[in-house]
Amino acid sequence: MAYTLKINGGSHVIDADGDTPLLWVLRDLLRLTGTKFGCGMALCGACTVHQDGNPIRSCVTTIDSVGDAEIMTIEAVGSLPAGVEVQKAWLDVEVVQCGYCQSGQIMSATALLATNPKPNDTDIDEAMSGNICRCGTYVRIRQAIKHASVALATNAGKG
Repeated sequence: MAYTLKINGGSHVIDADGDTPLLWVLRDLLRLTGTKFGCGMALCGACTVHQDGNPIRSCVTTIDSVGDAEIMTIEAVGSLPAGVEVQKAWLDVEVVQCGYCQSGQIMSATALLATNPKPNDTDIDEAMSGNICRCGTYVRIRQAIKHASVALATNAGKG
């Protein structure tokens, strides 16, 4: 069956079964391979994308459930002010080790800062809960989110 999905600002007609996970549409049909497969059960966060600005797990989100929602992947997150600052902060703080989970981490952090530009540690812990990093870079992830928060506040003051 044909589905029209709004992804990264574009419209894509997808010919697939309705119960096909969004993750596989992104990776296999659209070749947007920044979103990663981790567990397939929405437990690790590697497949996190935004649906209308909210972080979701694409491995368990079927394409027939997406409807008219706007999907954003790691490939487009840099179009958001919070996404720009999170990506910069990830580099400045040197968060990444193996990097496998980082697209999901960045998507969750960006969604947090888009709705809460000055999160405290509890806010960060709650927003990042369910994003697993096998390398254990959690301390640097928290530092990077705080770094991005300061940069967002500084840039907001310039506008």
